[in-house]
Order: sequence, then structure tokens, then C-alpha cells
Amino acid sequence: VEGYAKILRQEYEKAIDDNGMQFLRSILDACSHMKNLIEDLLQLSRVGRLADVKKEVNIPWVVTEVVEELRFIIQERKARITIAENIPNVVSVETYIKVVFRNLLSNAIKFCDKPVPEIEVGVLGGEHPVFFVKDNGIGIESEYFDKIFMIFQRLHKRYEGTGAGLTITKKIVEAHGGRIWVESTPGVGSTFYFTIPL
Repeated sequence: VEGYAKILRQEYEKAIDDNGMQFLRSILDACSHMKNLIEDLLQLSRVGRLADVKKEVNIPWVVTEVVEELRFIIQERKARITIAENIPNVVSVETYIKVVFRNLLSNAIKFCDKPVPEIEVGVLGGEHPVFFVKDNGIGIESEYFDKIFMIFQRLHKRYEGTGAGLTITKKIVEAHGGRIWVESTPGVGSTFYFTIPL
């Protein structure tokens, strides 16, 4: 479908009026959304099988790598990200832990209505460290705290996404023996907490 839509746009652009071009753009947007959805579903299905070898992972390095990957959107939104210095290493699957931080950080940037997104990555001490990603975004009503971790649940339709990111994040954390939850105040921001046993 995407291929034929692109051919129509390229080869017949002059023959199609503005309404027709808008329909083509809608088709291409829907195709792109479906591709992202399929990729998210594939990723979700793979997480259930943590066959990858776990090893000690340097979390500050992982977060720094994710920030570098998101550099374009961070610069575009003028986001400020603070990374705590006392974040411990954990025994985990590095690729998956990277996905957790990428999803949480990209959401923190995306769901922010402030001129400058302020994001903090840190850890709370104790017997088992609790990692957190805190933002000053749009926030979430308490009645949706559980719903946001369910597959395809999108609370804000005007923001792009498939509604699978937090589901994947939750599945990864739980596959490592941890748990994830959120505390939030609408209009003020959200803090996502998660544990990964050391």
C-alpha cells in the first residue's frame, strides 16, 4: 500500500488535486503508523524470552548513550536532562535496559507542554535501588496510572505513538524481576519509578 501510494504521489502529483494529495498523505501516515505498531509488537513478543546473557551493565553509560541517540529531539525541544552521579550498575540485558530508558526519556520529552522540558534521571537508595525518570510534563490523572501500561492505550491522541512503549517497558522490567509504577500530578509532571534487582 505504501509503495503504490508513493508511486501515485511521485508520478501523478500534477494530476491529483489538493484533496487527493491530502488523502495520499493520510494513507502514508497510516502505513508508517502500522509499521511502527508491528515493530513494537515484535519487540514486545521478544521480551518474554530473556534468553540473552545478563551481565553487569553500567547504567550511567546506558543513559548517556540514549541521550546521544535522542540528541536531535532534545535539541529541537531545548530539553534539559540531568543524570545523577550515584546510579549503580545492575545485572541485566543491556539492550533491553536501554529500551527502558529510551522509552521513558522520549516520553518525558514528547509529553511536555512547557517551553523547556526538564528531565531528571536518578536513583533512590535502600536495599534495592529504585531508578526514576522525572519530568515537568503534562502529567497523568491518577485514574490512568495502571491503564497507561496496557497495550495500545493512548491517553493523548494528539501526540504521536503506538501506545505500546510503556507496555514494552513494563514487560522488560518485570522480565528482570522488577516492577514499575508512576506518580504524577496533571499540569506539573510525572515520575516513573522502576526496580531492577542488583
